[in-house]
Amino acid sequence: MKILMLNGSPHANGNTALALAEMKKIFDQENIETEIVHVGNQPVRGCMACYGCSSKGRCVFEDVVNELAPKFEQADGLVVASPVYYASANATLAAVLDRLFLSTPFDKTMKAGASVVVARRGGLSATFDQLNKYFTISGMPVVSSQYWNSVHGRTPGEAARDEEGLQTMRALARNMVFLLRSIQLGKEKYGLPKKEDIVRTNFIR
Repeated sequence: MKILMLNGSPHANGNTALALAEMKKIFDQENIETEIVHVGNQPVRGCMACYGCSSKGRCVFEDVVNELAPKFEQADGLVVASPVYYASANATLAAVLDRLFLSTPFDKTMKAGASVVVARRGGLSATFDQLNKYFTISGMPVVSSQYWNSVHGRTPGEAARDEEGLQTMRALARNMVFLLRSIQLGKEKYGLPKKEDIVRTNFIR
């Protein structure tokens, strides 16, 4: 099994990285293959809704988004982690996810998704909700923990003192492993859920 982890912080070795590293310890113990990609410092522009990806099968902008696409397709689970800016995710990470989810044509059903948020103090739950929406629109089960998936810390390394937050990361990782293995068994026995052709309606006709 493979898990792709995205560090949405502009700081490679900050508290967001620390939270992901705590999860990776559990994944390594469980012999789960993981890859952490630092995207928060990348020059990524937002989606233009040009829908060029619908014909190209990839985003029209050649950057880290198209590099992530095959990694995401091969992964059984996705972890996205972000610092909190004005009660929302880092804009770079949001741009990556907007384009990654829209431009990739492969079926994401039953890939497990987990979001992790890090802040000095507040805005965590709003950012957590924002990130989870990428999963719930894509048929991806959302992985929970013993508390909302959050860690507190401002200066680099400060999150190491948030014992509850780090325990929450470890519980999240264990739950993700269990869910991935359960999904694999379910797919082997029952296959993926039946899908209907998508019906799209506009509010104004």
